[in-house]
Amino acid sequence: MKFEKTIQEDHQAQVVVEVEPDQLEAARRRAARKLAERGKIPGFRPGKAPYEVIRRYYSDEAIYEQAVDLLVDDVYPAMLKEAELNPAAAGTLEKLDKVDGTDLPKLTFKVPLMPEVDLGDYQSVRVPYEFTEPGKEKLEQALEELQQMYGTTETVEREIQEGDYILLDMKSEKEALTRTGFATMVRKENRELEFPFVGFARELLGMKAGDSKTISHEFAKDDTDETLAGQTVDMEVTIKTVRSMTLPELNDDFAKMVGQYENLDALKEALTKDIEARAHAEYDDGYYGQVVDKIKEGATIKYASQTLNHEAEHVVEDLRQRLAQQKLDLETYYKMRDTDATKFFEEEAKPVAKKRLERSLIMDEISRQEKIEVDNEALDQEFNNTLVDLQMQGVDVNKIKGGKQGQQRVAEAVAMESANRLLTRRTLERLKAIATGEYKPEPKPEEAVAEVESEPKPAKKESAKTSEKKEAKSSTKSAGKSSKSSTSKKTSSAKTAGKSSAKKSTSKK
Repeated sequence: MKFEKTIQEDHQAQVVVEVEPDQLEAARRRAARKLAERGKIPGFRPGKAPYEVIRRYYSDEAIYEQAVDLLVDDVYPAMLKEAELNPAAAGTLEKLDKVDGTDLPKLTFKVPLMPEVDLGDYQSVRVPYEFTEPGKEKLEQALEELQQMYGTTETVEREIQEGDYILLDMKSEKEALTRTGFATMVRKENRELEFPFVGFARELLGMKAGDSKTISHEFAKDDTDETLAGQTVDMEVTIKTVRSMTLPELNDDFAKMVGQYENLDALKEALTKDIEARAHAEYDDGYYGQVVDKIKEGATIKYASQTLNHEAEHVVEDLRQRLAQQKLDLETYYKMRDTDATKFFEEEAKPVAKKRLERSLIMDEISRQEKIEVDNEALDQEFNNTLVDLQMQGVDVNKIKGGKQGQQRVAEAVAMESANRLLTRRTLERLKAIATGEYKPEPKPEEAVAEVESEPKPAKKESAKTSEKKEAKSSTKSAGKSSKSSTSKKTSSAKTAGKSSAKKSTSKK
């Protein structure tokens, strides 16, 4: 196959393929047969007419057009193999020409390539792990929230005060901030995890049911919601209901009521463990994001636009599913936001997809570079944990529709999810070890060999007579041996350094 391959800056390959004469002739005859099978030529059964008769009946132009379609289907997979291309998505036929002075087709294909990641010197990245245990105030906040869950409320016709329970609607150009029937409480002290930002509820003080107000807030550049980070957003708030709240007394009876705990101390112990676990998870999310972003600064990531578009489609689909849970659809959402599908895809879905895609590619490449593996024992344990999580969510695998085949599909999906979770967790553990300086990579093969060569070799056993003869000469030769040994070690070290600096790390995916 005669072809010319060019790798373009957009991480796509342009390949120009010239079809050989015998290929074209074979394709013409196949095309003629297909045309004859679909049509009816007088005097012949379908598909049985001779080639020359088919040419006269359908014309060479019709046969040639059909032949080119067949050639594209045949040439494309063969071209991928010959050109050693690893496509990320289906390629396209960009142009159809003819070789000068002939009717031989010249096909120009465009092929999006699989992403490539060069992590750079990622093992030198350092980010200190500085988690601090949550203080007693977190336990007090958790207890207060439990009291509020079991408290009694009464609708009041007055302005909002501290301690009131509020039901409101919130509209914004940002999907994450658009809520219907959102509930919040005006507390005396601000909470770190208050939605949509710390101090929001206190902005409602003085309002009454039926009142509306526009609240503007500038979100931090490192906000966990990527669609809000670093942006100033307006939120139109409408108060629906104001209710005063009476809290139950915090004692042993309350502990037994909320979770069948023996006493208040047992409840506090359980809450403390839960608070610590959630605090760890929250800190880890931010920490690993910071490490990956720092690695990204020294990395080179290449991917085609089709790969990014595919990830953006997942972002839109995730949004569609979240909206469905709120009894909304995408078209209604676009109208509420004064946007359309194309604008939303380009301006909002793509930026989120870009960050998500690049982080995922970096994680995958680290897993590959570090040779992170999943053993069967750990996978079985993770599989069982995932099943337990599903059961706690009310999913009974034995009642899955589709009988045994349905259960098999669910089991395969759970196994895949378990493997991905375990692999991700182990990759994150390795990332933490690298970023904190605790991880020591294994020496490269040539370094290990050099180290062994530099070690002194054990002396050979000699007979008593030989030992006596050499003893007299040992003092005069010892200096020479020492000199040679020193020279040998320096030479070995120089060779090792030369090999190490000459070897460049390349990464393809």
